[in-house]
Amino acid sequence: MSTMSFKLRVWRQAGPQAEGGLKAYSVAGVTDDMSFLEMLDRLNEDLILRGEDPIAFDSDCREGICGTCGLVIDGVAHGPKTQVTTCELRMRAFSALEEIVVEPWRAAAMPLIKDLVVDRSALDRIIAAGGYVSANTGSASEANDILIGKDVAEAAMDAASCIGCGACVAACPNASASLFTAAKIAQLSFLPQGDPERERRAVGMVLRMDGEGFGDCSNHGECEAVCPKGISISHIAVMRREFAKALVKR
Repeated sequence: MSTMSFKLRVWRQAGPQAEGGLKAYSVAGVTDDMSFLEMLDRLNEDLILRGEDPIAFDSDCREGICGTCGLVIDGVAHGPKTQVTTCELRMRAFSALEEIVVEPWRAAAMPLIKDLVVDRSALDRIIAAGGYVSANTGSASEANDILIGKDVAEAAMDAASCIGCGACVAACPNASASLFTAAKIAQLSFLPQGDPERERRAVGMVLRMDGEGFGDCSNHGECEAVCPKGISISHIAVMRREFAKALVKR
């Protein structure tokens, strides 16, 4: 199997208060079926052998499920391929000897920790502000007890596919978390199980999003373009409608 070499410019920053910058690297022995993270693993192996500090980046499942990974690659969140996470991006998407620029998510609400790692706990706090149903439902009921139309079920599943990676925030010129928050609100708003607390949920999550310091949505659409799950910005309209209705009822 043939191998390739790449030139990288990677953002290095020792800590939140340290001065950061792009540093040049070369990595060899890369196959086209390697993921982008596996390529970074190869580079880190070389750095460790040379006694240098390896590049810090987030990853977990490496199957496009957990949403832990996330890098800005050549200016695009998750890189040049659509509807894939960074861990799913294969090196065949790049040309040999091509220079690749790798940076972290950029948002005041998601501060940098080290190198390519950012603190995305603000997204967890948005979910905690209203992303659950507290009613005691007892034992599980039959799946067909509450009939839900196919269109409604598909809309709910589209919203529920959000993995919380934060690419929408990184791509938005306003660093807005509107697509993320909208997906978490909409997935329950479409379903009857979400009715009992829909007003509290909408108000709590939207106010928490604003309180965390995320920007407002201005309908640029970059969030949908980079979302690895292809979540539609139409859910933002659902969020705004739910929020407005809740305020009127209050």
